[in-house]
Amino acid sequence: MDLVIEKKNTLKGEITIPSDKSISHRAIMFSSLAKGKTLVKNFSKGADCHSTLKVFSELGIEHKFLDEQTLEIISDGKLKAPLKDLDCGNSGTTMRLMSGILAARNFNSVLTGDESLSKRPMKRVIEPLSLMGAKIESKDNKAPLKIYGKELNSIDYTSKLSSAQVKSCILLAGLNTKGITSYTEPFVSRNHTELMLEYLGADIMVNDTTTKITKSELEAKDIEIAGDISSAAFFIVAGLIVPNSDIIIKNVGLNPTRTGILEVCEKMGANIEILDKRLLGKEEVGDLRIRTSNLKATVIEGDVIPKLIDEIPVIAVLATQAEGETIIKDAQDLRNKESDRITATVKELQKIGADIEETPDGFIIRGKKHLKGDAEVETYHDHRLAMSLYVAGLICEKPIKINEFQWVNISFPEFEELMNKLF
Repeated sequence: MDLVIEKKNTLKGEITIPSDKSISHRAIMFSSLAKGKTLVKNFSKGADCHSTLKVFSELGIEHKFLDEQTLEIISDGKLKAPLKDLDCGNSGTTMRLMSGILAARNFNSVLTGDESLSKRPMKRVIEPLSLMGAKIESKDNKAPLKIYGKELNSIDYTSKLSSAQVKSCILLAGLNTKGITSYTEPFVSRNHTELMLEYLGADIMVNDTTTKITKSELEAKDIEIAGDISSAAFFIVAGLIVPNSDIIIKNVGLNPTRTGILEVCEKMGANIEILDKRLLGKEEVGDLRIRTSNLKATVIEGDVIPKLIDEIPVIAVLATQAEGETIIKDAQDLRNKESDRITATVKELQKIGADIEETPDGFIIRGKKHLKGDAEVETYHDHRLAMSLYVAGLICEKPIKINEFQWVNISFPEFEELMNKLF
C-alpha cells in the first residue's frame, strides 16, 4: 500500500497511545513460563507481538482473547517440544528472547523468520548462550537458528553492547539454569524484563549496570500494559513541528530507561508537559501535552542512546526543524535493525530536502530547514522509517508518496487512524 502525505497547518486533540510492544512480548513469554492463569490487559495489536503468541501456541501454551485486547493465558509452567519450526515473523525481539528460553529446555527447536529478520545478526545472543553451554546451529549467525536444548551453566557475562534483547535473552536462560547468572552492560538498556520478572517473583537483583538472576519459578499474576513511548514518539515529534499544534497523548509508558526522547526534546527546548503520572504494576505511566515549539540543535550520544535507539529516525526528522547543527553519535547499532536505519534515514530525508549527512555511527543534521517534499520515498520494509517519513510529510511544502506503507502494521496498525484524529 502506497500512501500520499500532504502538509498540515495544525494538529489538535487527544489520543490514547496503543500498548507497549516490548512489555506485550514479555507478558506473553513470562506468563507462559508461570504456573497458573494470567490476564494480560491492553495487549498490543502489532504483528510482532502476535508472532510471539503464535510461537507459544506451538509450545503448548493455551490462550484466548476475552475481548480485542484482553488476553487469558493458562500454563502449567512447562513448554512442550514443538511439532514444527517456530516462525518469529519480522520480530527480532521474539527470536532473540526465545533463544534464551529454548536453549535451556530439554527439547530441540528451530526459530525461523521472514526475509528481513533472516538478515539480522544473531551472533550477539548465540555467543553468550554458547558460553553457557548452549548448542545453536545457524548460517553465518543468522536465522534459521537450530537450538539443541540442554541444561546450561550459569555465567558472568560482560557485554560490549547495551541491548535489552541480549540482556533479556541471557536472563531468561539463567531463569532455568542452576547457579547465579550475571549480565553487565556498558549503559543501562530498557529494563522491562527485570521489572516484570521481579513482579512475578523471580530471584533477581539489579545493581547499576549489572543484573543477577537465580533459577526461579514464576508466579502467575495479572499484567496491565502501559502505552508504548516508541509509538508515542511519532506524535510527540509531529506535535512539536507542525505549526499551531496542541495535543494530548494519553497512557504513555514513562519507564526511565525508555524516556530518552523526552530528555532530548527537553534539551532542544520542546514544550512538553507530563500529566497524571502514575504506576501500572512496576511501570511508570502518564499523559503528555505537546505543543509546537521553537527548537534548538543538540548533541545526542552516550548513555542516552539505549533509551531512544528506536526513536532515532523520527528524532532526525525533529532535528531538521531545530536551529543549528544536531549531531547523533554512538548509534551504530541502527545499522542492524529492520533496515540499515542510518543509511536509509539519510537517503530518504535527503530526497525531501533535509540537510542530513551520514556518519559511521549516526548523522549530522543542519536546521532549520524547510522540507520541499515532492518526492517518492521508500520504507525498506521498516515500520519505524515509514512512520518517520509520514511525520516529515506533514511539514513538506509539497506532498510526498511513501511506498509500501503497510509495513507500519508490523508494530502500529492503528497509526494512521490515530493521526487522522488530530487533523
